[in-house]
Amino acid sequence: MAAIEREAEGGLTGAKLAIALAVAVIALGAPYLLYPVFLMKLLCFALFACAFNLLIGYVGLLSFGHAAFFGGAAYVTAHAAKVWGWPPELAILAGTAAAAALGLVMGFLAIRRQGIYFAMITLALSQMVFFVALQAPFTGGEDGIQSVPQDRMFGLLDLSDSLTFYYVVLAIFGLGFFIIWRIVHSPFGQILKAIRENEPRAISLGYRVDAYKLTAFVMSAALAGLAGGTKALVFQLASLTDIQWQMSGEVILMTLLGGIGTLVGPVVGAGLVVTLQNYLAESALPVTVVTGAIFVVVVLLFRRGIVGEVAHWLRRKG
Repeated sequence: MAAIEREAEGGLTGAKLAIALAVAVIALGAPYLLYPVFLMKLLCFALFACAFNLLIGYVGLLSFGHAAFFGGAAYVTAHAAKVWGWPPELAILAGTAAAAALGLVMGFLAIRRQGIYFAMITLALSQMVFFVALQAPFTGGEDGIQSVPQDRMFGLLDLSDSLTFYYVVLAIFGLGFFIIWRIVHSPFGQILKAIRENEPRAISLGYRVDAYKLTAFVMSAALAGLAGGTKALVFQLASLTDIQWQMSGEVILMTLLGGIGTLVGPVVGAGLVVTLQNYLAESALPVTVVTGAIFVVVVLLFRRGIVGEVAHWLRRKG
């Protein structure tokens, strides 16, 4: 019986490896079939959704303020690249660090509450960041920071070439996704899951729950900032659209569509939403109505999200 179980696990691992290789080949060849800028936008939002899923899917904390990290990092990255003249890699690191610092402050104030109170506090703090971005002189107000330069990364990679920039964004997404995968499958990630399932029991076992939740919040904020800073360089723009509360709602929608608590689900959800926005923008159909209709269908038919429901079906078949 044990031998059969080991053989089944080996087959499952082999299947996962084959799927991962297939996805890698598709990702490497995608810019030759699709518009690279569209693919870069998809990867940025996929990383943003994965960062948000790290918090809600593995800690059980629903944040309505993740746009503050995404948009705040976009502003810092754009300002560092355009005004300070920093190279792209340092500008993105500055945006990521700023998002992590903001996440530390917001998380310290918010994690003392749970449920809807936590969500409302993050929304209120995010709106404060939005008004700072609207009024601060260095953000450009309603115009944002435009014409962000796309210089050479590490002095070698010319980001003005869309094909080169795509592979840079793909590498950034791969790094962020690997970090999230490593966090989830580490002892730290197991403690986060224990807190999500039964916080009072985790406290009774001696874990400092607030410290773990704050650490996860900062990690999620930093990864969201990495996505936002990269997007600012891709579109050469940091605007209020990236930091307003609708962006927080959008990333929640992406995660719910793909599947909360799954590693690949947010990527699928982000791909679906970004694709709909891109291709429906040129049609007469209202994007929000179509997206809302698809969301209702997914909620009714796929209670665990698209990837979550498929994974559940495969486990039942297995």
